[in-house]
Amino acid sequence: IDWRSVGVIYFIGAGPGDPELITVKGAKVLAQAQIIIYAGSLVNIDIVYELGRSDAVLHNSATMNLDEIIEVMKAADLEGKTVARLHTGDPSIYGAIQEQMDALTKLGISFEVIPGVSSVFAAAAAIPHELTLPGISQTVILTRLEGRTPVPDKEQLKSLAQHNCTMAIFLSINQIERVVEELAAGGYKSDTGVVVVERASWPDQRVIRGRLDNIVDLIKVSGITRQALILVGKVFSDDYQLSKLYDKNFSHGFRVSK
Repeated sequence: IDWRSVGVIYFIGAGPGDPELITVKGAKVLAQAQIIIYAGSLVNIDIVYELGRSDAVLHNSATMNLDEIIEVMKAADLEGKTVARLHTGDPSIYGAIQEQMDALTKLGISFEVIPGVSSVFAAAAAIPHELTLPGISQTVILTRLEGRTPVPDKEQLKSLAQHNCTMAIFLSINQIERVVEELAAGGYKSDTGVVVVERASWPDQRVIRGRLDNIVDLIKVSGITRQALILVGKVFSDDYQLSKLYDKNFSHGFRVSK
C-alpha cells in the first residue's frame, strides 16, 4: 500500500465477525486510516477498537443514509485523509457498495476495494463441511429470499432450487417456512440436509443441523430470527465419491498414479 497517496477511500471486507478473519491488507489500512466508517449493525466493533487508530474519527453507518456517508468521504478527500469503509464479510455480496462507488466516481474521488472473508465460508468452517463434493454437487448458489428488496423472477428460490445443488441462502432466516416451501417446490427432497449457522465466527455462534422436513421446527425452538445463514444441499446428507485429486490410481500434472 502506497501511503504517499493520501485521500483514498478503502472499502474493506471486515470478515464475518472474528477480528482475526480480516485480511492482513485490510488490517494495515485500518491501522492507518484517520476516518473509519463501519456498519455498526453487523461489523464487530472489536475490530475497530483493536486494529484502528486510537485517534481515528468513527462513524456508524447503521444510523446514516447514503448522502451522509458520501459527505463524510467527500470531506475526508478534501482534507487529504484516508478513509476505511468497513463492511461485514466481503463487501461484494449484499454490501450496497456499488451505489457508494458510483457516487465517488462521479465526484472524482479515488477508492479501492479490499476483499474479505464472507460469512458463507465462515459458516462452512463452523460446521465444518465442504460445500462441493464429487458426485453430489459442484456448484454453490449464493442467493436470498425476496423481502423488502425484490428478486428478479428468474432468481426466485423455487427456480434456483431446480438445480438441486448446494445453496447458501442469506437474509432469509426470518422467513424459514417460506424458504422450505420454495426449496421443496423446486425439487429438494424432504431428507435433504440443511444447516443454519447463526453469527458465524462470533463467540456466540450457533449451528443448527437438520433436514428440509424438520428445520422449521428446529429454528423455531432455537429462537433464531436474524444474522443467520441457511445452507442446504445433498452435500450435508448424501454419500459422496472420493476426489480424483488424491486418488492413488489417478495421474495428473504433479503426480503419477501408483
